[in-house]
Amino acid sequence: MTEHDEHRAWLLQRRVLPQHTDHAGVMWHGAYVAWLEEARVEALQTAGLAYADLAAAGLELPVVSLTITYRQALLHGDQVELRSWVLPRQGVKLPWISRFLRAGGELAAEARVELVLIDRSRGPNQHRLLRRTPDALARAIDRLVAGPLAQRGPQQVIT
Repeated sequence: MTEHDEHRAWLLQRRVLPQHTDHAGVMWHGAYVAWLEEARVEALQTAGLAYADLAAAGLELPVVSLTITYRQALLHGDQVELRSWVLPRQGVKLPWISRFLRAGGELAAEARVELVLIDRSRGPNQHRLLRRTPDALARAIDRLVAGPLAQRGPQQVIT
């Protein structure tokens, strides 16, 4: 992502708590995955589609690919900003790029997550990969790609 794309970043702020760390106070790798999931669910909600509503309609967005590159350890007590960007769909995949930044802006980790859309409304053993996105979800994905500032419109300066 470039500085030009910063306005499209979805933000999630968290503090590394004891339950996120190993015995040495270093953030456990599974906590990164949980925060990535939380960031996706919150961004989808802000874009106008609650994940619970998606699931109630029999649709799921499972992860099919996940890579995390660790640059610096996050430690107990660190304040972290997770910046995420949704890229346009690539075939059936919906890619997300995320960066974990320390309070001073230092890059701690980068992640790429790819999701696919499945329909499970026909029963628990009847999953079907959807190549065409339902209209409501397609609109939400367009809003996700545009970023959070597009949801609010132009910023107003109050004097």
